[in-house]
Amino acid sequence: MYGECMARLTSTTVRLEDEDVRALRKARAAGHSASELVRKGLRVVASRYYSGRRPPTTGLFESTDSKLGDESLLFKDLKD
Repeated sequence: MYGECMARLTSTTVRLEDEDVRALRKARAAGHSASELVRKGLRVVASRYYSGRRPPTTGLFESTDSKLGDESLLFKDLKD
C-alpha cells in the first residue's frame, strides 16, 4: 500500500534557511511530518494557481467560533 501511495507523488528538493530548519525540527518534535508541512505551505501560497477546482484547504485554521467564518475566507484576496 505504501508503494502505491508514494508512486503517485513527485519528489523534489527544497533548500531551507537555518531559521526554517530550526522551525522544522521543532515541528517534527511536535509530531508533524516535514513533507506534509511543505505540502500544506505550498497549498496556501499557490492556491491561486490551482485550476478547475476550489482552492485547497490546509486544515490549519479551525475554530468553534461561528463568527470567524471558514478558512477559505482568509485567502479570498489571493484569487485572481
